Amino acid sequence: MADARQNPFDIDVTKIFSDFRFRPFDLEAVWSAQRRNIEALSQANQAAVEGVNTLARRQMELTRETFEGFSALMRDLTQPVSAEDRMAKNADYAKQMLDKGVTHGREIATIAAKAGTDAAEILQKRATESLDEMRNFASQQTPR
Repeated sequence: MADARQNPFDIDVTKIFSDFRFRPFDLEAVWSAQRRNIEALSQANQAAVEGVNTLARRQMELTRETFEGFSALMRDLTQPVSAEDRMAKNADYAKQMLDKGVTHGREIATIAAKAGTDAAEILQKRATESLDEMRNFASQQTPR
């Protein structure tokens, strides 16, 4: 004997939704928006990586400069001079190193801040564009 029961999953979805009056999302526009989001993330990452590379290069240059300064100090310390001259040179050297340290610290902080700002600006710009796109999607979906 054949099973006369009807399959509960055998339904026609188009009949159920045929009475609804709505426009489906423009899938291509949604995909396009997501591609732009991914591109913006990629650009922000690239800006951050470039900033880190710039920062690392500058820190290496400053480290090299510092070691050259220490070498010059060691050469000066080996020269025979009076105690007063040595103390004056050491005080001058300490003052120069302090000034350089502050200047270099500011420079490094500026480079790091610029890298972060550049990446954040890219993301902020895309977020603003994305919100405008969502508003446009919503206005297209509302019945008129």
